[in-house]
Amino acid sequence: MIRRFNRYELKYLITAAQRDLLLPTIQSHMEPDSEGSPTGEYEVNSLYHDTWDLACYRAKIDGINYRRKLRIRRYGPLESGGNPKVMVEIKQRINRTTQKRRLALPLDRAYELCDGALEPHFEDRLDQQTAEEILYLVGALQLTANCLISYRRRAFVGSPYEAGLRITFDQDLRVAPPTFGLSAGAPQFHFLPPDWAVLEVKSNDVMPLWVSRLFAAHSIKVARYSKYCAGIAQLRGLGPGAQPTRGETHG
Repeated sequence: MIRRFNRYELKYLITAAQRDLLLPTIQSHMEPDSEGSPTGEYEVNSLYHDTWDLACYRAKIDGINYRRKLRIRRYGPLESGGNPKVMVEIKQRINRTTQKRRLALPLDRAYELCDGALEPHFEDRLDQQTAEEILYLVGALQLTANCLISYRRRAFVGSPYEAGLRITFDQDLRVAPPTFGLSAGAPQFHFLPPDWAVLEVKSNDVMPLWVSRLFAAHSIKVARYSKYCAGIAQLRGLGPGAQPTRGETHG
C-alpha cells in the first residue's frame, strides 16, 4: 500500500458517448486495475468530514489553491455489520498537485480516530505522523462526518514506462447522509446524470503526449469539478454561493 504520494490530477466531465470513443485507445496503452474486476471496475464509498459551516466545501467553491479534506474510504459495496479494512485519508490540494497521506485501519478504529477518540500508537513513523495530523485537524477544525459519496469506478494503470499514469472513469455518482457511516442503510441520491462520467487523469509527471492528443481529438476539456461539493450541494440544496446556518442538522 502506498501511504504517501504527490501527483498531478486533472478532471473532466464527459458523456458516455465520449467515454466509449476514448476507451479503445486507452485500452491499447494501459491495463485494467488489478484491484478491480477483469475490466478494472469496483465500488468506491467515501465518508467525508467537514466543519459545521462547511469550510472544506467553501474552500473548493471559492477556488482556494491550498485546501485539505478528511475522509474514510471503503472499497467495495456497502454492507451492514462487519469491520472491514478501510483507508483514512487526508487529501491535500495545491493548485493541480494532489498530495495524499493515508492509514489502513479497521472501520471501528477509523471511526474512533476521526472522532478524536483514538490515541494513536503506530510503530511506523509515517503512520504515526499521519494519525497525529488527522487528530489535529479533527480537533482544531471540529470536523464531523457530513456525507457519504458513492460511485462505480473503472480504472486503468500505465505500463512500466508510464508507471505513475492512472486514468479512471467514475459513474453512478450518489450522495447519502452520514447516518449509517460506511454501512448500508441510508437513502442515496444521484447528483450526476447516468449518461455522464467524471474522467480523472493522474500522473507523477506531465501528461503523456498520446493522452493529450486523444483528448484534443475528441474536444475533452478540463473541468473544475468536485464530487464532494456536488454531492453535498445535492444533499443540502445548496447553490454555489449558498451558506449553511448554524441551525442546520448535520447528521
